[in-house]
Amino acid sequence: MKKIVAILLLAFCLTLLASVAFAAAAAAPAATAPDAAKLSFYGTVAIGCAIGMGIAALGTGIGMGMGIGRAVEGIARNPEAQPKIMTTMIVGLALIESLAIYTLVVVLILLFVKPFGV
Repeated sequence: MKKIVAILLLAFCLTLLASVAFAAAAAAPAATAPDAAKLSFYGTVAIGCAIGMGIAALGTGIGMGMGIGRAVEGIARNPEAQPKIMTTMIVGLALIESLAIYTLVVVLILLFVKPFGV
């Protein structure tokens, strides 16, 4: 529990520091404003994509672990039901993995879109 609180506090502090850094960058001359906007946009997208993919990987990893654990527990309790449990587990794992792949596709689309026509 202490680790989670420490990580959340660190993330909050980094968020506050990032806003100060972006505010300092906004004071740049007007000639570089389009470049600053591009950098700000791509930086924000990169951070958002990293966070999104991390959450997706975390969620799918937890889901897979719980699914496999329950399947092993079910097979241990009733060994005769092993073929049905394994088939259902593999289908479930494929569906869980597809969620991570969908997230990866969205992340790649966000990373490679060119909103400024460059």
